[in-house]
Amino acid sequence: MPVELITEPDDERIADYRALTDVELRTRWEPPHGLFIAEGELVLRRALRAGYPARSYLVDAKRVDQLADLDTGDAPVYAATPDVLQEATGFHVHRGVLASFRRKPLPSAAEVLATARRVVILEDVNNHTNLGAIFRAVAALGVDAVLLSPSCADPLYRRSVRVSMGEVFAVPYAKLDPWPTALAQVRDAGFTVLAMTPAPDAVPIQQLTPAQRARAALLLGAEGAGLTQAAMAASDVRVVIPMRRGVDSLNVAAATAVACWELGRDDPL
Repeated sequence: MPVELITEPDDERIADYRALTDVELRTRWEPPHGLFIAEGELVLRRALRAGYPARSYLVDAKRVDQLADLDTGDAPVYAATPDVLQEATGFHVHRGVLASFRRKPLPSAAEVLATARRVVILEDVNNHTNLGAIFRAVAALGVDAVLLSPSCADPLYRRSVRVSMGEVFAVPYAKLDPWPTALAQVRDAGFTVLAMTPAPDAVPIQQLTPAQRARAALLLGAEGAGLTQAAMAASDVRVVIPMRRGVDSLNVAAATAVACWELGRDDPL
């Protein structure tokens, strides 16, 4: 595996990796240029298995051997010292391995719904840590896909990918637009839209009928704000996770995990 040594943090060969902690900059750079960054060996290997083509690899010079078994094809492998890596990326790359990948075209919402039995729909979830945790829960707990309102964060942003442990590559997702009127498309596909809310008149999730559970579309809003009134009005059933000790709600990622487990608790493993 040929390796090219990088000695300067402003080397144009590693422009894909510049200022990785600047969320605004990366948001303006990555999707328009059709790329995303994977951090850590496990995550980049999952991206490769999912069929994402690598643009390049950037590794700590002492960890080059970690990629020795990879068929890197025409993607160059760059190596640098930890100091150069930190200055180029903006953070200490303690996992020692980064890769830049080409994005794949997103499927349409209709394509995702056509092959799904249970989905999660997110409105305005723009915290990358929460988004990554949601994808990991969805993958683990038997949900088939995620639909995102246009204002949601990018699932392929580095932090989302890392928190999901690469499970964003395993779960189909699509944008649901226009919002929230496109929720009618979910209903027309045979799903029951379940709006998660702490409202006192909401149905406890364990009391949903078999018909409501059969093809469920869990709808969740951003941390703190929750679902908008427009999204709530476009749902079929308002659903709550019963709480104790005066707690009114859970973190959106935790709530997603609990609700997904409840809906899939009778599924065969």
